[in-house]
Amino acid sequence: MKGIFDVFKKGLKKTKTALLRSFETLFTDSEKWDETTYRKLEAALISADLGVPVTQKIIADIKEQYALGEIKTSEDIIKIATQRISLILGDDNRELNINTDGPTILLMVGVNGAGKTTTTGKLAYMLKNDGKKVMLAACDTFRAAAIEQLKHWGQRIDVPVIAGTHGSDAAAIAYDACVSARSKGMDYLIIDTAGRQHTRKDLMEELPKILRVIRKNCPEAPHEVLLVVDGSTGTNALIQAREFGKACDVSGLVVSKLDGSGKGGVVVAIKDEHTFPIHFVGLGEAPEDLQPFEPQMYADAIFSKESPVA
Repeated sequence: MKGIFDVFKKGLKKTKTALLRSFETLFTDSEKWDETTYRKLEAALISADLGVPVTQKIIADIKEQYALGEIKTSEDIIKIATQRISLILGDDNRELNINTDGPTILLMVGVNGAGKTTTTGKLAYMLKNDGKKVMLAACDTFRAAAIEQLKHWGQRIDVPVIAGTHGSDAAAIAYDACVSARSKGMDYLIIDTAGRQHTRKDLMEELPKILRVIRKNCPEAPHEVLLVVDGSTGTNALIQAREFGKACDVSGLVVSKLDGSGKGGVVVAIKDEHTFPIHFVGLGEAPEDLQPFEPQMYADAIFSKESPVA
């Protein structure tokens, strides 16, 4: 697991650097902590987009331990924060649902620019490397570039892509893909859909139509509706998760673009607020940088320990 942990550390490097600098400052600016100290600590945690509720929980834990004389160094703060974050992230974070009777159908949804099509390709790459037979469906018919992008991924990783033309009926393509995936014995069908704002009623109404036609061929599908949110947008990703969760039947999350951002704490904020699990996180540009979400490993990597807690 060392190699995967290194990917998490690299992807969360900016978040970790900002937090550790703030923690170290606390022990050089003040011999005795007061409310000003806690406000500085609170500001550091919120700047990493951990969110106010999570930050308040961590601060409460730290205050309790400081009152007991248990905090002597920045390492003590790190340990307390990691424990709280691990607790939040690990709460009921189940694995993907699997269909044992035909293909497992994953519906990818999200706002424009969240990295949905790229994430779809990376997920197909991951599953194929795991020995699974994977098919892609290019149902983002609003963007011709999205269709070509998914076709490129199909060629790159050698998986079939069911696609139509720009402006064609996305639901019809989804139906054809379901029929094809079942007839060809695929393990997974991943359906890429158009990026849509939750405020766009016309686009939001397309999703129920896609769901209806999928279920004509596979009544239990989709087995997961995965919302892709852009982690680099920080609290905006939390808002996307909140609003999209209201607008469609989201069952799980993929958080993309966490590399190069100091806002990795948003994953914790999202998990603290929502009941649906986080399945994958994007920690780089390479296909292998999409990783199954490991709660403890993520918590450790935010503070860049040498190895994950056993």
